[in-house]
Amino acid sequence: MKKILWLVIGIGVGFAVAHQVNQTKSGKEFFSELDRKTKEFSDSLVDGYREREAELRDAISGAGDALSK
Repeated sequence: MKKILWLVIGIGVGFAVAHQVNQTKSGKEFFSELDRKTKEFSDSLVDGYREREAELRDAISGAGDALSK
């Protein structure tokens, strides 16, 4: 229970510090850059997932066709 309390306190302090940093010009630039990089990373993950899903669907339909022959 004590560890959970420290975790919650740490998260709260982290949010408070991030809010204060975000109010400065360099802080806004930092968080803007972080947001851009995070968006690029998540977009590449989604693209990779969709490509792999399409590959697996093609493989499954190919296997189904082979079994029906």
